[in-house]
Amino acid sequence: MESDDLAQLLRTTDPATGLRAADALRRVAERVEAMHVAEARRAGWSWEQIGDALGVTRQSAHAKYGKDPHHV
Repeated sequence: MESDDLAQLLRTTDPATGLRAADALRRVAERVEAMHVAEARRAGWSWEQIGDALGVTRQSAHAKYGKDPHHV
């Protein structure tokens, strides 16, 4: 889906279409976040630094990304 298409879907007044677009946007954001967490870990960032950058605790960042080898 192109970003222009997604932007148009997010402006819709149809709840079903808008909710599907919001879900697609959330999935993209999760993939981007996971990719950058993995890059940060490869660059030597601590879980505390990653948590700070994400606005969460180090424990939350580690719980979400620390145990899944597909994330890091």
